[in-house]
Amino acid sequence: MAKSIDAAHSDTSFFGDVCQFFDHAAQFTSHPEGLLDQIRSCNSVYRFRFPIRRGNGFEVIDAWRVEHSHHKSPTKGGIRYSEMVNEDEVMALAALMTYKCAIVNVPFGGAKGGIKINPKEYTTAELETITRRYTVELIKKNFIGPAIDVPAPDYGSGEREMSWIADTYQTMNPGQLDALGCVTGKPLALHGIAGRKEATGRGVAISIRECVDIAEDMKKMGLTAGMSGKRVIVQGLGNVGYHTIKYLIEFGATVVGICEYEGAIYNSSGLNLDEVFTHRKMTGSILGFPGAQKEFKNSAEGLEQDCDILVPAALENQITISNVANIKAKIIAEAANGPTTPEAAEVLMNRGCIIIPDMYCNAGGVTVSYFEWLKNLSHVAFGRMDKRYEENANLNLVNMVEKTTGVTLDAVQRSLIIKGATELELVNSGLEDTMIRSYHEIRDVQMANPKIDGLRTAAFVSSIDKVAISYMNMGIWP
Repeated sequence: MAKSIDAAHSDTSFFGDVCQFFDHAAQFTSHPEGLLDQIRSCNSVYRFRFPIRRGNGFEVIDAWRVEHSHHKSPTKGGIRYSEMVNEDEVMALAALMTYKCAIVNVPFGGAKGGIKINPKEYTTAELETITRRYTVELIKKNFIGPAIDVPAPDYGSGEREMSWIADTYQTMNPGQLDALGCVTGKPLALHGIAGRKEATGRGVAISIRECVDIAEDMKKMGLTAGMSGKRVIVQGLGNVGYHTIKYLIEFGATVVGICEYEGAIYNSSGLNLDEVFTHRKMTGSILGFPGAQKEFKNSAEGLEQDCDILVPAALENQITISNVANIKAKIIAEAANGPTTPEAAEVLMNRGCIIIPDMYCNAGGVTVSYFEWLKNLSHVAFGRMDKRYEENANLNLVNMVEKTTGVTLDAVQRSLIIKGATELELVNSGLEDTMIRSYHEIRDVQMANPKIDGLRTAAFVSSIDKVAISYMNMGIWP
């Protein structure tokens, strides 16, 4: 059994929370303590500072890159742009990336980066300078490369920043054939991949759909199986939250509440996503939305309204011991990283709630990043080689069936059958298959051992076993 980390550390530390979850799950494995300690710990923590010229003076920027585990290469993880970012947070997020990749069977080790700025306070030119200088610092210490460590977008960063990173890396590595594989989340024009932007939100929606489709689990909570009629509150209207809402509605759910930092809105009959989004774009706030029955200036109150499913898609530590008693949702889908503290999670579990853990729930992003990385290494877009061949083969089959049966299909029917898959369709298919398989793999681990108290513990057990097997196969442990 793994030894517990320092209790005081776990009370105040995001990385401590992750380690607390890890240690709880480790007792259900049979690996030696030394191996567990290797898996738990961050292998490399690079903290650095660099100056940028700003106005007539200079400003010194704090930044980090953490590589948690090298059981697989390269390591993989986003770069967070936030004035709240710190070393402990980056370590925690890197650790979660290791477990996340193992859960969805993506062959990366976990990593994460952070730049301590509020991007809204900087001009585009200043952000470009910061991003390029950050990339240069990583290159100098061998903390970036298609076979070493591959960053991606995270909170506060996006396609634009990934483009600057890719260009900087290419400039400093002339002639490197796979240079564009040094970062994912790039725009399509710079060899990104279709479906990457919406991948995390789409994956969250698929994970929720898989959960509620299991009648046995829903019956225990007094809910019917299926997405239809499920009332959902989503915290966060950024990229992840927006696409989560979009696909949940597409799957048949009713989104009754939306929370943002400026406040929250609620309507028991459902909210129109596009109207809310347009209202916020025009006014700068979701408050004052005409379609809301209730609104709350304190955003946290929005989490406590009546619903079946709560999706925290913002930042960590949103459901804590101080507000968990007021949470009415029976299913918590962790679209953000670490939104539920261990103490709050225990209360929810004792109440019979299902928590779909972050390191599985939001793994859609890294899954599609993996597809983008493969595309960059192969230098061929998915579907380009075989789309036309597939369509011609399907056309020949349709013609033969029509000739044999005497039945003639109309133009729409022929088009549906003949059509070859686009890159976006292939990416979405791969993402959906990954999320479905992984959910049932985690649930099977939980069902196999009645002492395992939830999906998070089951997910940790599954990932610990996979990482341990990798280390043992490398010959590091007998």
